[in-house]
Amino acid sequence: MSNRTTLAALASLTIGVLALGAPLPRPAEAQTTPALQTAIFAGGCFWSEEKAFDDLPGVRSAVSGFVGGHTANPTYEQVVRGGTGHMEAVQVTFDPQVVSYRALVDRYWRTIDPTDPNGQFCDQGPSYRAAVFATGAQRADAVASRDTAMRILRKSFTTPVVGVQRFWPAGAEHQDYAKRHAASYQAYRVGCRRPERLRAIWGDAAIS
Repeated sequence: MSNRTTLAALASLTIGVLALGAPLPRPAEAQTTPALQTAIFAGGCFWSEEKAFDDLPGVRSAVSGFVGGHTANPTYEQVVRGGTGHMEAVQVTFDPQVVSYRALVDRYWRTIDPTDPNGQFCDQGPSYRAAVFATGAQRADAVASRDTAMRILRKSFTTPVVGVQRFWPAGAEHQDYAKRHAASYQAYRVGCRRPERLRAIWGDAAIS
């Protein structure tokens, strides 16, 4: 069979398939995968929250920053000084095919004291309050995770699940702090008594 005959036969087959309404198979390069998603958690010191999600399978990045305020591009000094309304937070970018949003929220609770409305451990004040900032699609999972965690602890949580708000990354000096300044971070972690206090709340499930 000549090339011209072969092409004519293929064209005839394609027309027949389209006439029947059957979809043609998509080329391999046209296949799509689910897009990466983001989750935002405020939980006191953003160095600690970033560390809790860094290197977790499925997590592409964990970025320290600020959320929930009314000042654009806030600096660390502005937020700590007060008046901007921001909270220290971490923005987690993840692959939902590897790790689910629900799994991330389940992990988040075990990195904080969800019964403290004023801050976390030695970090107290408005900028250190804890909250889950969820999109409309994430809210049901966030609330279900919170309810399950409350049943486990048999305590009422003061950490709210609220609507997602603009996230502002902190300066480069705050990114990957626990990795880049391991000794300084360890001194902070021990001085703040994070391990002991989290263990007192969550037992062996604590993530400090």
